Amino acid sequence: MDYSIREMREAEYPLLEEFLYQAIFQRDTKKPIPRSVVNDPNINVYIRDFGNYPEDFCLCAETVAGIVGAVWIRNIKGFGSIDDQTPEFAISLLPDYRGYGIGTALMQAMIENLKTKSYSQTSLAVQKDNYALKMYLQVGFEIIDETAEEYIMRYRFK
Repeated sequence: MDYSIREMREAEYPLLEEFLYQAIFQRDTKKPIPRSVVNDPNINVYIRDFGNYPEDFCLCAETVAGIVGAVWIRNIKGFGSIDDQTPEFAISLLPDYRGYGIGTALMQAMIENLKTKSYSQTSLAVQKDNYALKMYLQVGFEIIDETAEEYIMRYRFK
């Protein structure tokens, strides 16, 4: 599949609402979680006022069909937050574009971008039964903590 990765433009930030919804792990695809879940303050923190903070940064994957995936970072108190110096990852692909390596490419591109900044690490949270866990481990994230349902993961820059 042909795609390119580029920085998301400010005018495209509203697309993050859809990507945030798509990032939510759906255990039962026959009974999807209502889209209104993105309005929950604990979830909405990942996109609310995106671009207004110095750490906000987003890359997107684009095909001839348009933007099909996004990976973004924020320094927030989210599910995967480990301290106030570590930006947290969020990543999502539209369902029809999963399984083509786009997610891995987005993760690697964001890691390369963050290496040029002064961060020593980045973090994320993933539900223990989420298929994306394997990808996070493959790109170099490590499990550093867990809750009943999620792993907290960290990537350290060398």
